Amino acid sequence: MVDGVVIPAGERSGATDSGGRRGSEGTRQFSALGLYLADPRVEASVLGLLEAVEVDLRANVTSADPFVTEAARHLVEAGGKRFRPLLVALGAQFGDPENPQVVPAAVVMELTHLATLYHDDVMDEAVVRRGAPSANSRWTNSVAILVGDYLFARAADISAELGPEAVRLQARTFARLVHGQIAETVGPRAGEDPVAHYLHVIAEKTGSLIATSARFGGLFSGASAEHIEALAGYGETIGVAFQLSDDLLDIASESTQSGKTPGTDLREGVPTLPVLYALASDDSDAASVRLREILAAGPLVDDALHAEALGLLRDSPALKRARETVRSYAEDARARLAPLPDHPARRALESLCDYIADRTS
Repeated sequence: MVDGVVIPAGERSGATDSGGRRGSEGTRQFSALGLYLADPRVEASVLGLLEAVEVDLRANVTSADPFVTEAARHLVEAGGKRFRPLLVALGAQFGDPENPQVVPAAVVMELTHLATLYHDDVMDEAVVRRGAPSANSRWTNSVAILVGDYLFARAADISAELGPEAVRLQARTFARLVHGQIAETVGPRAGEDPVAHYLHVIAEKTGSLIATSARFGGLFSGASAEHIEALAGYGETIGVAFQLSDDLLDIASESTQSGKTPGTDLREGVPTLPVLYALASDDSDAASVRLREILAAGPLVDDALHAEALGLLRDSPALKRARETVRSYAEDARARLAPLPDHPARRALESLCDYIADRTS
């Protein structure tokens, strides 16, 4: 999932007990995502929608059971980019962003995303999420799974209020999320290209929900069918690009830009794009041969081997190729915006493409 740039709970739009605040809070939120909103009216509209989403999120994870409420609010209150509601809000600028269905549509997307995080942490045996103890480590795996199920149910309930099309789209998106998780768990089948498999997993697990978020923004604001399809195509492609750029940051960053210690995926044996390109390489130079030898062994728990592999990857043709792949996805996302009118929201979406290309260059 795209979850690398974490905005602390006190530094995001809507993160106050009274329901949120605007101004510099929102600016920091947009800056962390590389988003540029030049028009004050559009910025005010987007921030207002995000503030309303924040209030509704808390209301919709509240249960008659105080324990369920506490567990369900755990990740809501831990913070996050709110990237999916942001795309709903930006997509809505191509119709009527004041349509009362826009905020519930954004809440559906964020609840669905949060539900997947509870389940992901169980599968990954994670102990930390967004700088706080994960739900499974704070309580149990069973509780985390059930809370994720509860959030999916709440999302479905809100979708039903939006109408049959919302229910259908949310269900199909959920199905893609599950297919992606199964594909990741099973791994490439015999004869399947590992790189193609990995890109498919990202499209299903990450791109699908971001695509539906952008689609919901256009759909529930009353945008034209052509503009809705353009937004959905953009969302899927930019979602894949963001995830791939996180892969690169895990290797190339000397800081914690990716939200985790550089080389974490490498240490845990997660086959990200640069690693897959390195393993598929037939380069015969000593560095490439040595890198393939180390990576083939699996998780790099040995500090010396981990440091050696990280250094070799940073200087490898595989990392350069991965950068080119990210840029190609970013440019594809930009091209998918072509049917949209010249509008500050379109330029904001284009700025995300620039940001992704720049952050991994």
